[in-house]
Amino acid sequence: MISIQKVGSTSVPVIKKLAYYIWPKAYQDVLSAEQMGYMLDLFYSETSLQKQFQDGHQFILALNEKEPVGFASYSPKNENDNSVYKLHKIYLNPDQQGKGIGKIMLDFIMNDIKINGAVNLELNVNRHNKALLFYQKTGFKIIKKEHIDIGNEYFMNDYVMLKKI
Repeated sequence: MISIQKVGSTSVPVIKKLAYYIWPKAYQDVLSAEQMGYMLDLFYSETSLQKQFQDGHQFILALNEKEPVGFASYSPKNENDNSVYKLHKIYLNPDQQGKGIGKIMLDFIMNDIKINGAVNLELNVNRHNKALLFYQKTGFKIIKKEHIDIGNEYFMNDYVMLKKI
């Protein structure tokens, strides 16, 4: 049975463990090992995850039979405007993909932000990430391309996608 739960900063070790397991599988054909290590440390170190919680990111865990299999985070895009939310991350253990869990996670997020007045959900996705098809199937539309300098001479080459709620 799949369940989704909102979690607090005490779940940082679980989120970090999932990220370090999922990312190498998700990005093995997209990022060099060096860039992947850099980005994992940048976004998923305990310090970075604690800061994301402090910055108001809401994290959720997807559980399959009470075992964590995925996570996501989201927050209002602008501090004083709840109409547009940003999906910062959504990741699912590769052996759990194709079972509808990602859609369950996304539906949970959409319902949660709608209550807070959101009318749009925005995300960034690497242009070569196979998750792009999942986002398109769930109603997201590409609205622009971005090249984001993340330091150490690395860039994120993303699509920005938007879904109306």
